[in-house]
Amino acid sequence: MAPRKVRLVVDLVRGLPVAEAERRLMFLQKDASRPVLKLLQSAIANAEHNFNLDRATLIVKSIAADGGATLKRWRPRAHGRAAPIRKRTTHITIVLAPASEVPAKRVKGKAKPVVKEGMKSAPAKDAKATTKRPAAKKPAPDTTTA
Repeated sequence: MAPRKVRLVVDLVRGLPVAEAERRLMFLQKDASRPVLKLLQSAIANAEHNFNLDRATLIVKSIAADGGATLKRWRPRAHGRAAPIRKRTTHITIVLAPASEVPAKRVKGKAKPVVKEGMKSAPAKDAKATTKRPAAKKPAPDTTTA
């Protein structure tokens, strides 16, 4: 399967707890979700068996879908010509980690801008300040003659 199609699925589960990631992949209506789900289940089983980690604390730390080998085939076309078919493959890499090892995400908030020496800060807008409107055009003088 092409990496571009797999990345759509992979981006949905990055950073989630494994239970939530499994749930999303089970109900996702993309063909790429089945192989990604199988890979996730395999990674969970390896983490439990090989590293004695608890499934409830695991998080998808990183997951990537990189391009693999491309199989080149040919399709017959009109007038005896041939057109290339590229059957793309994907290498999927997944890293699971306990929640305690993954740093917490920064919460978006209003931070004060940092002003260094020599930098000019933008002037503060006054609540009473009004915007100037362009002056109304004066009507042209009447130049009709009788």
